[in-house]
Amino acid sequence: MMRKRVLFPLIFGVAGVAVLLSLGWWQVERLAWKEGILADIGARISAAPVEVPAKVSPEVDRYLPVEVTGRIGQEALRVLVSQKQAGAGYRLISALDTGARRVLLDRGFINVAGDVPAPPEGPVMVTGNLHWPDERLSSTPENDVAGNMWFARDIAQMAGVLDTEPVLVVTRELSEPERGVTPLPVDTGGIPNDHLSYAITWFSLAAIWAAMTGVFIRRMRQAEKGKT
Repeated sequence: MMRKRVLFPLIFGVAGVAVLLSLGWWQVERLAWKEGILADIGARISAAPVEVPAKVSPEVDRYLPVEVTGRIGQEALRVLVSQKQAGAGYRLISALDTGARRVLLDRGFINVAGDVPAPPEGPVMVTGNLHWPDERLSSTPENDVAGNMWFARDIAQMAGVLDTEPVLVVTRELSEPERGVTPLPVDTGGIPNDHLSYAITWFSLAAIWAAMTGVFIRRMRQAEKGKT
């Protein structure tokens, strides 16, 4: 009789552990898949630079390394950001005029208390990557265009303000570095990869489920022995 009473919680416990373990292994597989994608993106980011394509596609040309020469516009849009070592500050977004076209240029980071430095007077060669960042969340405030306080790099909106193509070049290196401006080049650090923590969570839950099942069955047996 006791064995029959224990059988159901045992089956329930084993089934629960099996489900949780399968979810954990699924996250391990997803982790390997995501790491492969990040490796491909990293290789693309660091590849040899090319000219900015005549026709640019966000789907095809995201992270494309480019090299472009032009004059940096005087106007700079300020995008509020935070850096671990430097604290709060702004990304500076200006127009880059090549003579044949105008694109957006992410010049880099300045401290929030610093003044916006004037760009180099002559043409500069920019080495960087094309990017279409997706930074806007449901909690992100609307950009204050009139007050020049931006909370996300909304490419289309910025292009409208600076009269450029909706194409952003994120600076990796300038032929004439700007004093007081630290480039924030494109990397894979901002791409989320939480699959390892998810896997650990599922495996931990499986261990807890197994332990609770064992404790429950042991108490059932102890209670049954107390009756006899």
